[in-house]
Amino acid sequence: MAEHCYKHKVQYYETDQMGMVHHSNYIRWFEEARVDYLDAIGLPYKQMEEEGIGSPVLEMHCQYKSKVTFGETVTIRVRMKSYTGLRFSVVYEVIGEDGKLRCTGESGHCFMTMAGRPLSIKKAKPEWHELLLQHAGEE
Repeated sequence: MAEHCYKHKVQYYETDQMGMVHHSNYIRWFEEARVDYLDAIGLPYKQMEEEGIGSPVLEMHCQYKSKVTFGETVTIRVRMKSYTGLRFSVVYEVIGEDGKLRCTGESGHCFMTMAGRPLSIKKAKPEWHELLLQHAGEE
């Protein structure tokens, strides 16, 4: 799976006084799309947590291109950019109903035990490692 598409219908509460989506909501949409993507590739976030593994956000970048408004349904294209066994990065493109690029982003993550210790998935979960390798850096 080189790219996964997630759809989100913009809710009224996500907009600001100027009638456009408030910038903070794009970060939430990225998280929704990332969790959906992990589910789609066979690594549900709920399962990771049940097995005592977390994946905190280490960094987030977002570049806004054009506005999104209430009632619009956007498509968020998501794919894994890189994976090292301990860290991974995900890239996002928010596309409007008109096909125009509205926003791009990238998030960086690591794997940790729920106690807060860094965790090498390569060592701790070799089957997950192989799954992630299959999706990392696909174009």
